[in-house]
Amino acid sequence: MGYLFTSESVSEGHPDKVSDQISDALLDEFLRQDPDSKVACETLVTTGLVVCAGEVKTKAWVDIQNVVRDVLKEIGYTNSAYKFEADSCGVISAIHEQSPDINQGVEREKEEEQGAGDQGMMFGYASRETDEYMPLSLDLSHILLQELAAIRKEGKLMPYLRPDSKAQVTVEYDDNHQPIRLETIVVSTQHDEFVLPAGKTKEEKQKAEKEMQEKIKTDIEKFLIPRAADILPERLRPLFNNGFRLLVNPTGKFVIGGPHGDSGVTGRKIIVDTYGGKGAHGGGAFSGKDASKVDRSAAYATRHIAKNMVAAGIADEVLVQVAYAIGVAEPVGLYINTYGTAKVNLSDMEIAEKIKEIFDLKPYAIINRFGLKNPIFLPTCTYGHFGRTPFTREVEVKYQDKDTHEKVIENGHKVFVKDVEFFAWEKLDYVDRLRSEFGK
Repeated sequence: MGYLFTSESVSEGHPDKVSDQISDALLDEFLRQDPDSKVACETLVTTGLVVCAGEVKTKAWVDIQNVVRDVLKEIGYTNSAYKFEADSCGVISAIHEQSPDINQGVEREKEEEQGAGDQGMMFGYASRETDEYMPLSLDLSHILLQELAAIRKEGKLMPYLRPDSKAQVTVEYDDNHQPIRLETIVVSTQHDEFVLPAGKTKEEKQKAEKEMQEKIKTDIEKFLIPRAADILPERLRPLFNNGFRLLVNPTGKFVIGGPHGDSGVTGRKIIVDTYGGKGAHGGGAFSGKDASKVDRSAAYATRHIAKNMVAAGIADEVLVQVAYAIGVAEPVGLYINTYGTAKVNLSDMEIAEKIKEIFDLKPYAIINRFGLKNPIFLPTCTYGHFGRTPFTREVEVKYQDKDTHEKVIENGHKVFVKDVEFFAWEKLDYVDRLRSEFGK
């Protein structure tokens, strides 16, 4: 008998995601000046206020107010009607120095012996369900909100849109775990009050709300759904043709939203950030943490392993767990689960033993493999850290090393820049080696 599986995503204007973006923007600014910065930054947002707190060890000086306001402007919080606006909100910083008790376990005389920044377990997951090796329900949820944000910023098709929104997708699967249809799509989006009630009675208010809800649903059917479907590979587009239930702003009006509607805190959307409820999650958040915190770096490493294993044909679905003790470089455990889909004549334990020989999972090795001392983290914290397309881009830094070069910008001003890889953990660069090691 088949089953239903559901995942959700939230937009860049969702209060928790606003907090994530501020935390990662601050991290990037510290790394832009000092690549050895140790950062653990949390952010809280609420009506008219941003509070940044955490621990930092760095040589950098960062203008926290400017970073916060630039992030809010980019998201779209530029209207005082939202009760949370980039230029007028208060910004409080309670960031202080990292505990020396933690630092002594991380920094060592030999860089390669760098210890894990905390204890804990991290998971990576991949399957053949989509071309990005991600769960379909999560992939679709992200796509819907990315396209909704694009429509909002274009400002033409749905000019009433505000920054805060959520999407949720329920997929029906057959007995062989193959998606066969979309069951339900839920889209909740903040909007202007673009239809005003004719009077003050309850019935007149409900009529105005119903008119807005119907207009938004019609526009989502007309504009958003086709754009999202077109992004999918051709083999998955028929999923939209078998009939699905579309729920839009199920409570009715959604004018009050963003940090004015709900407070936001860094790290509350860890399932949105990862696999939408498939696989597993170790519990540690990502945003605002430099790569010495294995909550982040080891989660990237295990995703890289799982994705390359599936792409290499070792299994159709893989879960990888790694565990660390604080201050210890070598992982204390590595676990592989192929869910019975392995294509090699080895047990999951035997597969794990071979994986340990192929991938160095010490923090220093992970950081070097993916270039995690570079300011690359702000793009990761909206629409998922995984399933993204790797790319290389030139970024400005405030230091000079073997990888930087001078560049002349406006008015003859010179800056240091370097070519930096983003989402390097999504690269399929170990497929050939895995095929060779596993005899594929």
